[in-house]
Amino acid sequence: MNDGATEKKLSDPSRAARHTDTASDKATAAFVRRILCSHDVLLGNGEKGLNTPRPIEDVLPPLTSSNEIDLQLYAIIAVIIKEFVQTWYSKITPDHVFVNEVIQIIAHCTRGLEQRLRKVDLEALLLDEIPELVETHLSTFRLAKQQASYQHSLVSDPRVVYHTLHPHPALSPLPTETMPSSSVEQRENESAWRQLLVQGVLVVLLPTEDLQNACLRSLVSEIFAELILGNGISGKACEGTTLWEGITRIAEVLQTDQGKEKDAPSDDLNEERPLNRLQRYGLLASAAEQQSGDERSQPPVVDDRRNTNAPMTITTLFWMAIQYVFLAGTAMRAVMVAVATSSSLPPRSATCSGGQSPIEGGYQSQLLQTGSPEMRRPSDSRRPIVSMRLWSCASEFVELGARMPWLSGVISMLRWGALLGPGRVGNTDGVLDRFLSHTTQTRVLNPAFLPIVLRTLRATLFPNNALAPPRQPPSEEEAKHIKLRCAATLLGLLPARVAAVFFASASHGEQLRQVGESLDCLDDAYLNKHLIFAIVELIVLRLVPELGERGVQELMEDRLG
Repeated sequence: MNDGATEKKLSDPSRAARHTDTASDKATAAFVRRILCSHDVLLGNGEKGLNTPRPIEDVLPPLTSSNEIDLQLYAIIAVIIKEFVQTWYSKITPDHVFVNEVIQIIAHCTRGLEQRLRKVDLEALLLDEIPELVETHLSTFRLAKQQASYQHSLVSDPRVVYHTLHPHPALSPLPTETMPSSSVEQRENESAWRQLLVQGVLVVLLPTEDLQNACLRSLVSEIFAELILGNGISGKACEGTTLWEGITRIAEVLQTDQGKEKDAPSDDLNEERPLNRLQRYGLLASAAEQQSGDERSQPPVVDDRRNTNAPMTITTLFWMAIQYVFLAGTAMRAVMVAVATSSSLPPRSATCSGGQSPIEGGYQSQLLQTGSPEMRRPSDSRRPIVSMRLWSCASEFVELGARMPWLSGVISMLRWGALLGPGRVGNTDGVLDRFLSHTTQTRVLNPAFLPIVLRTLRATLFPNNALAPPRQPPSEEEAKHIKLRCAATLLGLLPARVAAVFFASASHGEQLRQVGESLDCLDDAYLNKHLIFAIVELIVLRLVPELGERGVQELMEDRLG
């Protein structure tokens, strides 16, 4: 028994080392060469007889304009080819031409998508259009939940109300337990929607000779429709626990960055340290223990106004004033740096609202906040970042209008002043607009981050370059723990005093409960599909706008005559 335990302990580090090595660039290149370049002839180029193998970019067709991105994409393609093509194709023939043709088709599609991606306004897509869909999901979910909770309501299922207000053809009819056939019909409609979406993209991107090859087209569409859209997006990405875990990881990254930046001034108030530790490590206990522990650790919160003597109150006010002065100085310094550097930043657009005056342009930008994404995209201008829907989406998520309507009004006045006030610093190509655009381009849309994201995605979906074992659905208690951890991580982004004022409670357990209620909008996987499918359709329409004008069958007839 001891020997077996010792061997197991010794094997775990080696297994971790192998897992780390598979994600390195050297191991990734060797894996891609072993799967996709295993034969002597590939695309007409021979490698036999060479002592040193040629680089992968010299053997395989380029996928994008970056070799680092191509390496990660080819690693994902190699896993798919190994698991879903070679398992049955190698039993038929050892020929490698079919796999080469599949790679050529994928390479042609990725190059076409890259060219189209350069023409897409990514700032508007990430900061305006996708947040608008999320905001619609939040408002519709809360309205459906409120409508179903009425005692005299004829409909008691929030799914029925939500699907009625926000229908989607792939999610119809609504699956119910009383009608088992509805679940089967809904899955068939969802599968048909995936196939139609992928077929439409292939019809536009593929050359005519590849489009005429029905076998290759069917295989590629099956890989993308069922493996990526079906198992990945429609299956895993729509689960509430998966979304909560993703939000937790993003919040942990932001929390780590804030911790690095605030290490020096973190000792201004010694009172905040215990509360921050409770927020960070409070998940070791249950929610009830956290709430009771917080109430025991903070008993004088309610009676503090009566029983606290004058010197203690003066000391508290003194340190609070010092903290506010420090925060005001930091904000003033950030504003001065932004004003000083924004003049040297490149403009976001050459013209302002298609040659209109700045007042008309700013007024039009406010009018464009309503309507569909297609209506809100002027062809010759860009909306100011201040007026994009990211801010209203964040306000809807935290319910700022209900919790602090005065703060929501102040923010609206500040936004109006930035757009139409003196200097119009928030209008397109203004001082604030250039600064926000530069920050978005360097912090979010930086192409250097894409290989890291692809490497992390591959290591998560395909550990050790193989299909991960099917994940067991989390139990009810595990789902509650994942949700509680997500709520605690989000709450950790706020300072203790700000959280106490915003949630109108100094109890950490009460704050966690309120954040958890905001996360309820991602609890139902069926409702999440409405949001995820809408985002996928929006991205496809931005990349392939032809699908929004003509049908797949009509495009196919035009291509094939």
